[in-house]
Amino acid sequence: MQAIPFQTVDWMKIEPTLHPGLNGEALWRTRQFGEIRVRMVDYSPGYEADHWCTKGHVLLVLEGELETELADGRRFRLGPGMSYQVADGEEPHRSRTRSGCRLFIVD
Repeated sequence: MQAIPFQTVDWMKIEPTLHPGLNGEALWRTRQFGEIRVRMVDYSPGYEADHWCTKGHVLLVLEGELETELADGRRFRLGPGMSYQVADGEEPHRSRTRSGCRLFIVD
């Protein structure tokens, strides 16, 4: 990370953008720091992604439970305090949640 001066973010003051899924919706609160995108994301109960993602992320579950599926069929359940990391172009993945969740994502 370069050329990012120290600053704080009150995520609840960032206007959310709505991103519909195959089912449910995601609310993204996004800040861009140079080439780095940082997001606080809320998935509604029943959310299911409408695409396979190939973008790299560092993702931390803050609340709720997230299920992430890889294109090879593996599935991972993450709860509060759990994370996953994946590089750009590696292992396509998609997410869903039954109960809803809040995530912190850096990509």
